[in-house]
Amino acid sequence: QVQLVESGGGLVQPGGSLRLSCVASGFTFSRLTMNWYRQAPGKERDLVATITTTSTTIYADSVQGRFTVSRDNAKNTVYLQMNSLKPEDTAVYSCNTQNMWLDYWGQGTQVTVST
Repeated sequence: QVQLVESGGGLVQPGGSLRLSCVASGFTFSRLTMNWYRQAPGKERDLVATITTTSTTIYADSVQGRFTVSRDNAKNTVYLQMNSLKPEDTAVYSCNTQNMWLDYWGQGTQVTVST
């Protein structure tokens, strides 16, 4: 059974850093593209970063140069390193993947950037 579990969220000051992790199980992790999304209260859910099976990465303009997505196939884990955090980065962050039939989502982890 496919399962995605995020961790690493918390409260940080503007300019601080966090590293989020998403551990996957129930599928062949190395064969799937992985995505990070975020959703703030009252706003739509946005794609933040993507990492493909060949480790090609794509970032939203709002996080380009500040966030880095990576994967460790041996650990079935995808990471999101977040640096120079801003209050507008506050959101619930979720990892996601797709196969031919379904989309799969983790439960999400809260990131709050505030003084």
